Amino acid sequence: MKDFDLIVIGAGPGGYVAAIKAAKLGMKTAIIEDIRVGGTCLNRGCIPAKAMIHAAGLYKEIKQEGEAIGIYADQAHFDYQKIVNYKQETSDELVGGIEALLDGNGVERIPGKGTLHGDKRVTVKGADGTEAVYTAERVLIATGSVPALIPVPGIDLPGVLTSDGVFQLTEMPESLVIIGGGVIGVEFATVFANLGAKVTIVEALPRILQNLDKEISQNLKMILKKSDVDIHTGALVNKIEASDQGLTVFYEEKGKEQTASGQYVVCAAGRKPYTDGLFAEDVTIDMDGKQIDTDETKGFETSVKGVYAIGDVVPGIKLAHMASAQGIYCVEKMAAERDGNTSCIPDINLNAIPACVYTDPEIAQVGMTEADAKEQGIPVKTGKFIMSANGKSLITHEERGFIKVVAKEDTGEILGAQMMCARATDMISEYVTAIANGMTVQQLLKSVRPHPTYNEGITEALEDVFGESLHTVPRRRKK
Repeated sequence: MKDFDLIVIGAGPGGYVAAIKAAKLGMKTAIIEDIRVGGTCLNRGCIPAKAMIHAAGLYKEIKQEGEAIGIYADQAHFDYQKIVNYKQETSDELVGGIEALLDGNGVERIPGKGTLHGDKRVTVKGADGTEAVYTAERVLIATGSVPALIPVPGIDLPGVLTSDGVFQLTEMPESLVIIGGGVIGVEFATVFANLGAKVTIVEALPRILQNLDKEISQNLKMILKKSDVDIHTGALVNKIEASDQGLTVFYEEKGKEQTASGQYVVCAAGRKPYTDGLFAEDVTIDMDGKQIDTDETKGFETSVKGVYAIGDVVPGIKLAHMASAQGIYCVEKMAAERDGNTSCIPDINLNAIPACVYTDPEIAQVGMTEADAKEQGIPVKTGKFIMSANGKSLITHEERGFIKVVAKEDTGEILGAQMMCARATDMISEYVTAIANGMTVQQLLKSVRPHPTYNEGITEALEDVFGESLHTVPRRRKK
């Protein structure tokens, strides 16, 4: 007899969701975690970052926006340590909630670092050095990722931080140089620029948020510059040195060596799968570079039968909600196999995964952009609504923003959407639902959205696909 039906290694958003789902489907389940449940997302990523974004945004709104509507707060100031405490309390409360969910669903929590053996035994080494061995019919690897460091001289200097290190700061930095203009980089830039720090972004790619819609990248660059963020793209970092200002980053831009100095340097150049100590010597598993290779049609099973992997350790989108969705998909496939229904397709759709950036304004995107469709030779129609004509956006003095939708030219089926506006990360779910269910523009237009709301912009963008938006000056049609 095995100790468990399923052992999950890693209790981040992929692992803990999979464990709870497995328990609800009748599997005797254990989960192994060597730090705290919640993984990077709840402890060193999504949640603490968004808590700090909220605090910094509130300060900016009070300090800069209030005067325009007759609210004066000349003496407004902040206590950075209290912001840090608020961030930590938010994470702690969510972690406690997940622990209660695991316990309440009968999932056994095993503290320590798990190592997988070839026969699906898992050795767990506790913080005190003691070891225990567990067995299972199936093992799910959900160990996530850790910050990646770029290989340049000076990357190990004191004051060079990863995202983990930023969250450990107890005093407000005066200045930062952020290496990387992806999601992590621009979110940190938003936080510290709103709190008054001098921020510089150095990005190797041609634009910030390179993987998102080009118009989004261009708009965000202008908005960050208004907050005095200095942005350098197409800039390759050569080295980091200690200096009178703290640290100086040397980089090449347009063929010339440039420098940027700050109290700290934040390396936000991506993340890498965390598999240190995961496999014993008797385990041979197929890899895709540093990532674990899996077969999605078999519920993310690896080359070792009965061993699965999800989340940041496998190829594909690296997002918390993607890991959770993969965990549910994986466990539902396990349950179908257990019940003899091996052809069963889980309910969850992994083809419509939204990407969100919590800048000001928020950014969200799902599915294809117009450029993607053109590259794939798919004829499309697009609709766009500028949110400066939206009543709720005017009330709240939102920055420049828009909503775009991409639909098949012949059927009107929605293929993608891009948003840059207030509450974009909440509203994108309407388009995610549409894409996951093959819905059309006409079907979404059947819904009446309340006034005044940001959601009205969704209707306007959909109507604009046919040139029928009521609050947009008509586009000139080709004769």
